[in-house]
Amino acid sequence: MTAAMLLVCGVTVAFLAPSTTATADPVKDCTATVGAIVAVDFGPFGGKVERGCDTTPTTGYDLLHEAGFTTTGTVHDGPAFICRIGYGSFNSGTQYPTPDKEPCQLTPQASAYWSYWTASPGQTAWTYSPLGAMARTPKPGDVDAWVFGGTDVGGSTGKPTFSPDDVRAGGGPSPKPTDTSGPVVPPGAVDLPAATRWLTAQLKDGERVVDEGSEIPNHSLTAETALALAAAAPKSPAAAKAAAFLARPEHTDAYAYPSGKDQAPEAPAAARLALVAEATGGNPRAVGGHDLLGDLLKHVCTSGSDAPTPVPGCTVKGDFPTTSGQAEGQALAVIALLGGDVRPPADAVARLTDMQCQDGGFTSMLIRRGDGCDSEPGATGLAALALQRAGGHEAEVAKARDFLKKAQLADGGLPAAAYGTVGSAYATGFAAQALRHLGDPGRADAAVSWLSKQQLPSGAFAFEAGGTDPLLFATVPAVIAGVKSDLVTLTTKQPEPSPSPTGPTTGPTTGPTPRPEGGPDLTKGSAYLTDPTRLLQGHYYESTAGTGFADFGLTIDGAYALAATGADNAALRGIVDFLDHGGKDGTGRTLASWTNIGTKYAGGGSLGKAALLAEAVGRDPRTFGGQDLIAALAKAVCPAKTPAPDRSCADKGAYTNATSVFSQSLGVIAQIRAGETAAAAEPVAYLKSLQKPSGAWVSLIGEPSGEEVDSTAIAAMALDLLPDQQSQAAVDKALAWLAAQQKPDGGFPGASGNSVNSAALAVQGLSLDSTTYKTQITKALAFLTSQQNGDGGFNIARDSQPGSDLRASTQAVGGATGISFGTLTRSLDGTTPQPTPTGSAQPSGTPTTPKIVTPGDNGGGSGGSGGGGGGLAHTGTQVIGIGGAAVLLTLLGYGFVRAARTRRTAKGAHQ
Repeated sequence: MTAAMLLVCGVTVAFLAPSTTATADPVKDCTATVGAIVAVDFGPFGGKVERGCDTTPTTGYDLLHEAGFTTTGTVHDGPAFICRIGYGSFNSGTQYPTPDKEPCQLTPQASAYWSYWTASPGQTAWTYSPLGAMARTPKPGDVDAWVFGGTDVGGSTGKPTFSPDDVRAGGGPSPKPTDTSGPVVPPGAVDLPAATRWLTAQLKDGERVVDEGSEIPNHSLTAETALALAAAAPKSPAAAKAAAFLARPEHTDAYAYPSGKDQAPEAPAAARLALVAEATGGNPRAVGGHDLLGDLLKHVCTSGSDAPTPVPGCTVKGDFPTTSGQAEGQALAVIALLGGDVRPPADAVARLTDMQCQDGGFTSMLIRRGDGCDSEPGATGLAALALQRAGGHEAEVAKARDFLKKAQLADGGLPAAAYGTVGSAYATGFAAQALRHLGDPGRADAAVSWLSKQQLPSGAFAFEAGGTDPLLFATVPAVIAGVKSDLVTLTTKQPEPSPSPTGPTTGPTTGPTPRPEGGPDLTKGSAYLTDPTRLLQGHYYESTAGTGFADFGLTIDGAYALAATGADNAALRGIVDFLDHGGKDGTGRTLASWTNIGTKYAGGGSLGKAALLAEAVGRDPRTFGGQDLIAALAKAVCPAKTPAPDRSCADKGAYTNATSVFSQSLGVIAQIRAGETAAAAEPVAYLKSLQKPSGAWVSLIGEPSGEEVDSTAIAAMALDLLPDQQSQAAVDKALAWLAAQQKPDGGFPGASGNSVNSAALAVQGLSLDSTTYKTQITKALAFLTSQQNGDGGFNIARDSQPGSDLRASTQAVGGATGISFGTLTRSLDGTTPQPTPTGSAQPSGTPTTPKIVTPGDNGGGSGGSGGGGGGLAHTGTQVIGIGGAAVLLTLLGYGFVRAARTRRTAKGAHQ
């Protein structure tokens, strides 16, 4: 009996039963124009890469099974999330990971799961699939790959080590298994006080670096020293004094305007001065009587050295003029402009890509595209930081990231050149900055560990391992890396807070939310969400078409969206009654089955998500679904980190089985809205501790992952409910970081690329300060409008497989309203009670939209990252038909919102 049949019969544990093995088509039957190939790498389990063919694939999931592989899903997510894979010829078909390693009860952690990769005909690199295997339709000549190990949420790490061509139809022998190892080194930290003392000692009279035997200031090294000191101590007096020295007109002119103060600046010098101003709180538009950013923009090369009348310092169109022949000025100028909130010309950003070599690394020489190219890890780190900050060059950044990982030596260091075998402090410093910024903190930490072992007794660094001569230009990037920061984060301008005339709505909402100006059609979007082919009997969405297995997390996302728009309160009532009154899906599961309340698998994200819905529509979260969700949340607060292999508690203050920032934030919001501020104190403290210096939050808890729009937006919404100054400052930093991630088309990066999901959450987050970020919000709404289809639904991402996606649509519909998870109420007055299904509901017969489950997401929701994670929430509490205790909770929740808004208004930041 198959898993689907068991589900129809109401057997929930069917997903722990392996799927049946199909008779596979011979691999030779698949060609470049017929069928598709799938490759599964069993290397981590002692096997090899196994290939299979399906000449008529319908979905990626079917391709895997028709090619002869078997799979097992999870109890929590159903068969859509592939937890185990087996193959008949490998260990008698044993599925991996085995039950003793992974119980497949909840969604596996992102450091140990089967990731899904695809490549179309002609593509030579893998793409992390933005669609689940059940939603993707392979085309003739396509090749899929499944790799066990770790990846980040966006899939920019953990790629197969074999290429698509290695496993295509007619390809050669099976490639080598995946090497999942990285540098294994003991932890280490740079001695920052010692480094700071040495750097300060290099400043003559405390203000300038002077080369030995000279009295002439070395302006370049003075600027570098100021940057390092500013990184080590944000308000460093020594850094400020050096910056003031450089800003004297005579020194600015001598350094950056050697051809005359009215001539084009030397780009590397002007960029360094601008970066110093940004890092020390100065104004890069007023340094030594010059607008450095304006001058950089004004003199971008419009032609190259092959022009009839060449411009000195211009090699190619898009160059920032320089006579040094070095590419660093180009990257520094791009970072400096963006740090001052100035968009560099597209040609200037694209010019950086000319310096990328075939292996993904960058050269330090200002070459033309196609010239001889030798990759250097230091130059690669700097270029990657600039391109990532600029946006729009994801492919080049991904290649640079892969290059840095391949170039990293076993001891954690990186060599000065790609062919080197000895680590260089200069190269390792810049590479570590880039690796951390791009979401590889484990490798960045290994690089810092190497740096800690190379630091000289004086606190300085030599050029490479074994050296004894202290060098400023090597010490500076090493110190910035040692602070676990990077040049972009150090110099990014934080916008000044300004008062907002419109704060988040806190009162009960009864009428429909107006369509935002320039935004998507909320009425059509809501109709898409409530279409009976999607919302079964008006009660829930299926996880997998035809199974009757409810996706409770996605269902709550839909309820959040309907609550935010107010376009169909009757449909919202149908969902709420189903969840609240113990309604059963087609397999007999209830809301309690999904939250795992009362069991060791209870998830803080799932509990918080359900409680938040109850609070949003005026139901009592202490009795919702027949359970006290608030008490369960309090019980789910971890007293300490659980020792391996138990991963239920990431740390003190985390919620049990909440493996994402999204999950943590949902739990915090639910507790605060319920008036349980004291009980939420440790979860709040833990959430705050996860914020990065940049202002962002990463996606996952307890394992490596990159900074993410979705997680940062939801964390800001959670902390915005708290009135204290520290919380509000954290929100302000988060919003500044969010705004900086916006793409030129108004979209935001997410797990699926230029993501609808992430853009919607960014709108919610930025709307916490709608005056300051009005421009960004307007652009994001226009982006969302461009992704809405005729049926009212939304694409997953701008460049994804076209067609409306239910999960993305729940996010977009609610997110476009700009309503925070923490502040809006939707009254169900005027609606009528709905009958509650008892498990006899018929499964749908048509495919639902893609199921995209992010590793580590045990909440079954979206939001790209989280257990319970999810979509657009709208909160606030309307007390209709509930007891006096709930009234008190409502008043407490509203009081917190008012207190936060009052404080921010007094500060001049928010209403």
